Amino acid sequence: MFNVIAFFLSSDHDEYRPPVWKSYLYQLQQEAPHPRRLTCTCEVRPHFLIVTSQYHGMISREEADQLLSQAEGSYLIRESQRQPGTYTLALRFGNQTRNFRLYHDGKHFVGEKRFESIHDLVTDGLITLYIETKAAEYIAKMTINPIYEHVGYTTLNQEPTLKKHLTHSPEAPDGPAPAKDDCNAEERLTSLVRRATLRESDLAPKYEKVHNFKVHTFRGPHWCEYCANFMWGLIAQGVKCADCGLNVHKQCSKVVPNDCQPDLRHVKKVYSCDLTTLVKAHNTKRPMVVDMCIQEIEARGLQSEGLYRISGFSELIEDVKMAFDRDGEKADISSNAYEDINIITGALKLYFRELPIPLITYDAYPRFIETGKITDPDKRLESLHEALKLLPPAHCESLRYLMAHLKRVTEYEKDNLMSSENLGIVFGPTLMRAPELDAMTALNDIRYQRLVVETLITNEDVLF
Repeated sequence: MFNVIAFFLSSDHDEYRPPVWKSYLYQLQQEAPHPRRLTCTCEVRPHFLIVTSQYHGMISREEADQLLSQAEGSYLIRESQRQPGTYTLALRFGNQTRNFRLYHDGKHFVGEKRFESIHDLVTDGLITLYIETKAAEYIAKMTINPIYEHVGYTTLNQEPTLKKHLTHSPEAPDGPAPAKDDCNAEERLTSLVRRATLRESDLAPKYEKVHNFKVHTFRGPHWCEYCANFMWGLIAQGVKCADCGLNVHKQCSKVVPNDCQPDLRHVKKVYSCDLTTLVKAHNTKRPMVVDMCIQEIEARGLQSEGLYRISGFSELIEDVKMAFDRDGEKADISSNAYEDINIITGALKLYFRELPIPLITYDAYPRFIETGKITDPDKRLESLHEALKLLPPAHCESLRYLMAHLKRVTEYEKDNLMSSENLGIVFGPTLMRAPELDAMTALNDIRYQRLVVETLITNEDVLF
């Protein structure tokens, strides 16, 4: 019987018991056959095999089989007799010779993975063949009974929430010293149990976010943080979330819940960062750029003529961007640092333009454009109300806050000369970007983008 996962929090004392990482697949990798080079003195070799002594020239499958029959894990490279100019890796596994076409991109031997040498390719291949042969049924059931708690990963600036749970009350500074176990409680918390501790936290925005998984090569033994099984292979053993650092098997990544909690160690910038990723990483309802810029504009700029239409100096706008990327919410955008309010409006518009997924997302874009084409005001409003439901919660909340601000801007139209129509012209292309449309279609969409934003501003109190 394989190890059973023991992972839970005591409801009374928040006692943490760590998961038992399953060792079966790790043991199988240790048992996998080692590669055995079958060398040859063949002098004429293709350029990408010039340093490879396992090249045996143009020999038949039968000759390769006879040469490899002596040892499990032995391998050689041959040129195909049927298709001269193509090359085959012949590998002995399971008492039979297996033949694989070799592909080289000029630097790596490629397939599902990329290898710098034939030896690495064979080592990884033997591990994979051995484990997937010996444990096929086990692997198919790995995702059953996972250790992963469906609560999401914590972030660095959620640590104060943990400390609130783990330290004694400030009202009793002279109370008895905490027990030794209490002192070490925070140290014993791992990323897995921190998620469980934060389950009931009202501070974290309830935004759903998919994990941003990328194929990853893990140095040293690693275990999947979803199923607790070993991640086998020499390279590219699994995937890692670029936002929260979660490490899982590729097959496990398909069933991990959409509850990514980005970690500030992985989210290193503010601009050009996915909006939902940013707000979850910083534990806020909206991006700090949006809140801070709007607050600054409303404090000293609502009566400024041409607000949002007039551009500030691009160098200083870039300076604001760098300040947010470097200092986050501590960035100084006050009048002492930037006297011209157009620099702050420019920084806000730049933030929306540089979002990898626009505020009005690519998925929702066609529905919003169709809404802009409706001539009847009541039907347009009804359609827009439905279109807003297509936006991710963090996007919708940020849009609501921005539209409420722009509505207040129009209340000073006599001073700033910015009507809802003028603001629609400015913000239409900023908030909505056509998803890979041809130039003519994108050009035709501009008037509908303006109408959509204008309607959102005018009816902000009804739509949100």
